[in-house]
Amino acid sequence: MTTTVTTWYLEQTAATDLSPARPPGTGSGVQVARAGVPSPELSRFLYTAVGGDNAWIDRLGWSYAQWQAFLGRPGVETWVAYEAGTPAGYVEMANTPDGSVELTYFGLLPAFRGRGIGGHLLSVGVARAWDLAQRWPNLAPTRRVWLQTCSKDGPYALDNYRRRGFGVYKTLTTEEPEPVNPGPWAGAYEAPTSA
Repeated sequence: MTTTVTTWYLEQTAATDLSPARPPGTGSGVQVARAGVPSPELSRFLYTAVGGDNAWIDRLGWSYAQWQAFLGRPGVETWVAYEAGTPAGYVEMANTPDGSVELTYFGLLPAFRGRGIGGHLLSVGVARAWDLAQRWPNLAPTRRVWLQTCSKDGPYALDNYRRRGFGVYKTLTTEEPEPVNPGPWAGAYEAPTSA
């Protein structure tokens, strides 16, 4: 069985393209901080916790060494949103030698969606992508920030990217096998139930 998947490629070509979201309200306890030490354990946790119900499966088979090699590259950064000290979501970015920075992953854990945290986290992440070379002096200055999202991602993802100033430069439609949602723990995901 297959499903039709639409993938949108979006970009900003100047730092002034960014249209920041308002930060969550005072007293929300939301903070965004860079994970200063590359940590395969943290990154894999964020990847599975955010992507488990969005069919993120491409990195599930990565070994510890693969995670470590990717995260240890100059210009790869992970920025984590916390609410009251609890990880709420993340944005991961990676540069290329030509000055392009890809937002490789972005999203929130299910319990933190729909509360204004995503727009703020994306705003911070994009701003940090534009000034990436200031933290990595051997990198070329950022000339473009780009990402891709698809119809398997959350229902508000594309609109959030557009509101932050990204423009679509390519759209692809493909037929893919019906996704299996592995959840944070492959083979053990159960959707939260309300009481």
